[in-house]
Amino acid sequence: MNKRLLKVALMALVGLGLTANSSTSLAGNTISNTTINTINTAVPFLRIAPDARSGAMGDVGIALSEDANATYYNPAKLAFASKNMAMAATYTPWLKALNINDIYLTYLSGYKKVGKNQAIGASLRYFSLGDITFTNYSGDAIGNFRPRELSFDVDYSRLLSKHLSVGLAMRYIYSNLAAGQTVNGAQVRSANGAAADLSFYYWKNVKLGDQKAKWSLGSSVTNIGTKMTYTRSAVNKDFLPANLGIGTALKMDIDKYNTVEFAFDMNKLLVPTPSMSDSVLNYQSASPISGAIHSFNDAPGGMSEEFREINYSAGVEYWYNNLFALRSGYFYENPTKGNRQYLTFGMGIHYTVFNFNFSYLVAANKGAGQTSPLNNTLRFSLLFDFNAMAADEKPVNP
Repeated sequence: MNKRLLKVALMALVGLGLTANSSTSLAGNTISNTTINTINTAVPFLRIAPDARSGAMGDVGIALSEDANATYYNPAKLAFASKNMAMAATYTPWLKALNINDIYLTYLSGYKKVGKNQAIGASLRYFSLGDITFTNYSGDAIGNFRPRELSFDVDYSRLLSKHLSVGLAMRYIYSNLAAGQTVNGAQVRSANGAAADLSFYYWKNVKLGDQKAKWSLGSSVTNIGTKMTYTRSAVNKDFLPANLGIGTALKMDIDKYNTVEFAFDMNKLLVPTPSMSDSVLNYQSASPISGAIHSFNDAPGGMSEEFREINYSAGVEYWYNNLFALRSGYFYENPTKGNRQYLTFGMGIHYTVFNFNFSYLVAANKGAGQTSPLNNTLRFSLLFDFNAMAADEKPVNP
């Protein structure tokens, strides 16, 4: 086997931060007498929060007030967008804590309202895993390669009522980790897949005492689609990171100049949990739909382990005069399911037709002698508001 191929696969898993600590996450290891049993999937880059606004708020986004990046979190929100058209671009250097300088994620997204009741959107995600030199058993270099992955989405959102909307997304996925190499006699090739998302969004004006507020609720089922493989001879293919997300948000205009929004999300992978009593082949043989359905009751540790598979995100955003924003948040994943735990901070600036967002991640679970590969992660987003090009357009929150 080419030694570098193992490194490529390992980097792909670390890209999602399946283990926020540097320790391994193989089934059978324990933390406080609880078995570590992480869920691994193909193309985990699809679950990396792509934008700096949500990235500064603990990766919340399902029910957060809409912007051009709603195409990732919940396309159903686009039907309620206050702007006719908007676009966004995000750049994220990845795994900087490991002193890796050539891994990065870029994300382009946008939407266009089509009449009063519907909107269309699209997004492109590109993940580069840097440059790799393949070697043989003797350690001799046999070629250079740049592993890369991408996805392209098209989205549609429509109002079902004054306060409820539905969204649908279709996705093409491409992953090329080591095409052209040979492993155990099998030719490695690029992998292709397709997936769909279904989402809903509901909002309502409420009163908290004398304070008026907007409450919203969202849900999204994402990445339900084909399984993927990197060789033609593979018997069992890998699951996509199918996910069920539920979120809520509360936005309040404190006065004429000050606005604050709180948001909370829960996410669970709709992928079978590996069982120590079954072979890998058994749980990988399930279909995507069957795997998603049984993912709610297949954990070997019972319902207590099922609840440990839920990730939690919470964030807050403050705007002053629709010009300057401060954000913060927290993300929690159970130590037996990946152990990603981090605080996030960020800011936003609205200037004429542009919105610039920045976020910074601080790992919250670093142990002695250990460094989270996600620590010090930065994200930079630029949003373009076509409506603001009109001279009489008043800036609104992105």
